[in-house]
Amino acid sequence: MVYKGLYTTRYHKNLLNIIMKENQKIIITATTANSLVYPEVKNWAETTEQLIEDVVECCDAGAAVAHVHLPRGKEIETVKRIRERCDIIIQAGLSSESIQQRKGDFDAKPEMMSVMLNHDAEYFDQVKVDILHPIKELEEYCMKLKKYNIKPDWELWHTGSSWNLNYLIDKSLIEWSNPHILTLFFNWPGGMWSPANYQEYMYRKKFMPQKSIHGVSVMGEDQMKLLVFVLTHDGNIRVGTEDYPFIKKEKPAKNNAEIIKNYVDICKHVRREIADPSEARVILGLK
Repeated sequence: MVYKGLYTTRYHKNLLNIIMKENQKIIITATTANSLVYPEVKNWAETTEQLIEDVVECCDAGAAVAHVHLPRGKEIETVKRIRERCDIIIQAGLSSESIQQRKGDFDAKPEMMSVMLNHDAEYFDQVKVDILHPIKELEEYCMKLKKYNIKPDWELWHTGSSWNLNYLIDKSLIEWSNPHILTLFFNWPGGMWSPANYQEYMYRKKFMPQKSIHGVSVMGEDQMKLLVFVLTHDGNIRVGTEDYPFIKKEKPAKNNAEIIKNYVDICKHVRREIADPSEARVILGLK
């Protein structure tokens, strides 16, 4: 029996939203690049051949999306060869680069492409990144992605990222890409750092636009604690060697497929089903 006024409070409305979304399947994104925090681990692909095999194995393990740093000069070939082997959704990474530097990514026509919504300020022992991504560049991304029919995965690193995204929405530049696909980043070292805890996650969710689907990337050993919370709060997850190349603390994974399988098991424990690539395409609104 449903009592009158049951959903009148914010608590009950939030509870209803959770109940309505609990049956939506989880999208797992495999991020296959090298770890800049743990460069000594080296359990990632180092050649194009290894990369293609890695992506195929991730698909077999349960990943629906592959976030791939396509080898420069081999972007078209790499995308083509992955598609010949499996139906995983290919998302071109390296969002820190300029549009001009990513020409090969556009020409390869992956289904998705990561786009950083703010100044890129990352700090690793071997690599320091300090690159501006102004509004003018974001506007250009909107037009070029639409032309190539590539859906953006908007990278949100802090609430300023959300401001820029809402600016693009208000300018009617990304109506064509509904629902908006977002990835929220936590604990990446540098000027975009944010803590990997549930308070920060819930705070940043407040600034996500309507008609959006989000996933979460966590760098470092606190990854699992936050991602389990995300799985119970209608979020998707991004995991792999780029973010955290370990299966558990101080135990490197054999490969990305082992990381994916580990999170598939975790999803089962929290009673969330995994979306395969065809199901993920429907959820993400890919054509």
